[in-house]
Amino acid sequence: MSDQSPVKIGIVSFAHMHAASYAQCLKSIPEIEFFGIYDEVAQRAKQMSELYGVRAFRTYDELLASEVEGLIVCSENANHRKHVAQAAQNDKHVMCEKPLAATKQDAEAIVEVCRRSQVKLQTAFPTRYHPAFKRLQGEVSSGRLGRILAIKATNQGKCPFGWFADPKLSGGGAVVDHTVHCVDLIRCLTGQEPTRVYAEIDNRVFGKEFDDCGILTVDFTNKIFATIDCSWSRPKTAPIWGNLTMTVTGTEGVASMDMFRQSIDHFSDKNGTFTQDYWGANTDMELVASFANAIGSDLQPEISGTDGAKAVSVVAGAYESARTGQAIELADLI
Repeated sequence: MSDQSPVKIGIVSFAHMHAASYAQCLKSIPEIEFFGIYDEVAQRAKQMSELYGVRAFRTYDELLASEVEGLIVCSENANHRKHVAQAAQNDKHVMCEKPLAATKQDAEAIVEVCRRSQVKLQTAFPTRYHPAFKRLQGEVSSGRLGRILAIKATNQGKCPFGWFADPKLSGGGAVVDHTVHCVDLIRCLTGQEPTRVYAEIDNRVFGKEFDDCGILTVDFTNKIFATIDCSWSRPKTAPIWGNLTMTVTGTEGVASMDMFRQSIDHFSDKNGTFTQDYWGANTDMELVASFANAIGSDLQPEISGTDGAKAVSVVAGAYESARTGQAIELADLI
């Protein structure tokens, strides 16, 4: 892609906190021209435009009518479908923040509209690029662990509140927010597909209308099963990021990954505080570069919309399982 003109990429909404990181990536990668932004919140659009030195388009239609080639959609989960569909119908390639959508139906519709419009659709799963996960992949693919039997995964965090805690905009709570990363990593690691899910979901941490804790048991093909703790259960003093872990058990051995241990922990007796400075790999940078390369070199995205939709289907099954108290066959979900 280095011999080509920079790929023009814009951002649709800064509602999701990851948008700020993607904006930094767009500014930092030479092969990309950060073309502009659109945000339904006018004041936020103005602030981000001034911060990053790019144009803020007054309407989404104006941005879609421009020369922008790709869009990174970071709106609320419930708005992903409309933003991606409009982009696809205007021949713009899309990277959509995870989860791909708030519902299984919307996720499948997003994949279909991009397929019909023949535009590239990438799901934002940056954790695939982390060196710790790549090392774990190497252990599994080498055969040193033998046949994979079971995987224990955690993606715990702190509740971000705001629209994340509004089920109408997020699609739920902690389960929809944190399950999808784990499901995607397990699919990528094993090459197997989820078939059934049993979930216990509740609101024990905050006691509000959104779910803040959940434990999932997911069956995969090839007789692999996984447990996923996707709760917003970390204390207020914990760092924002962290606790994405995975333990893989095989017939010949066990391998564990703690993705965010590339950090410096600082405990202050003077202030009575704990802070954590992450110094590890910038997976967002690789994710955004991959999206730009798919556009510039006319390649299929490394992480597809189908990958995003499959993760959302597990979330949908988990909520149905919690509602009914029964394990849900994913093939039976409507």
